[in-house]
Amino acid sequence: MRTIYLDYNATTPLDVSVRKAMQPAFEEAWGNPFSVHHVGQSARALLDEARERVAATLKCNPSELIFTSGGSESTNLALLGMARQLRSQGRHIITSAVEHDAVLHPCEYLANYDGFEVTFLPVDGVGRVSPDAVREAIRPDTVLVSIMAANNELGTIQPVAEIGALCAENGVLFHTDAVQWFGKLPLVGVADFHADLVSLCAHKFHGPKGAGLLYVKSPLNPDPILHGGAHENERRAGTENLPAILGLAEA
Repeated sequence: MRTIYLDYNATTPLDVSVRKAMQPAFEEAWGNPFSVHHVGQSARALLDEARERVAATLKCNPSELIFTSGGSESTNLALLGMARQLRSQGRHIITSAVEHDAVLHPCEYLANYDGFEVTFLPVDGVGRVSPDAVREAIRPDTVLVSIMAANNELGTIQPVAEIGALCAENGVLFHTDAVQWFGKLPLVGVADFHADLVSLCAHKFHGPKGAGLLYVKSPLNPDPILHGGAHENERRAGTENLPAILGLAEA
């Protein structure tokens, strides 16, 4: 029986070339990238190379990339990490009513437990967020705006570049959940989004599950949400999942 799979917004099959690219981390470079011995340093070399490859694709600095376990963790780190860091400057966040739960739930958490106020913007008949609505919602105490690049259920492409530009004009940080963008829509570089923080996830573009990425525009540095190690330049504790990261870089 032939299977016709139409749910690529949920996940994609692992590409053969990606599986092959992951093999070195299972075989010769299986060490902990944080270890100082040669097995660990072999893994570290592959980790650094993967980060440089992704940075070249996104046209950013390798130091601006944080490897995570997936899109949800990347987005949680962006929202919780930056909101808590900036709360002395303001406690107002703007997002939309059609965001992924990885955005909605952290925003609700910040509202319920950290004293933030969240504005959930409505959308039009095709699920689009109006840049004018974002502009009107920005207040003196607004510290963060989060609007997804492409919707996982409706397929709506949001005007994120325009929204990002107006956020910059108003001195407000802009995060975009671009998990559904990569692998489906053209992109010259991460700067196309005009965003300070961008989330992506490998298994949405023929990479492995368990690998995500957060782009953080320098010199921003979100407070970590995982503690217990100095991994990822002290921004995300926990031994890096090297096989999955190699797969992400290849995909």
